[in-house]
Amino acid sequence: MAEEKKSFEDNLKDLEDIVTNLENGNVPLEEAMENFKKGISLSKKLEKTLGDAETTVTKIMQKDGSESTLEDKDNEGNE
Repeated sequence: MAEEKKSFEDNLKDLEDIVTNLENGNVPLEEAMENFKKGISLSKKLEKTLGDAETTVTKIMQKDGSESTLEDKDNEGNE
């Protein structure tokens, strides 16, 4: 059975729980290492999601339906 895709917020909560658990030091070493690996994986997923969101937010639709980034608009006045 495929794992259902979690939301950004759910993944962030899982990462926060892992960090808290590791900071408390109340888990055996083997479990701590597995949690650390899972935390790194979650961190990468969250970073990618944020990067994708940033790219989407910085796009501007032109009147002709084309897209440009905010950076493109900023550079138009400098040429």
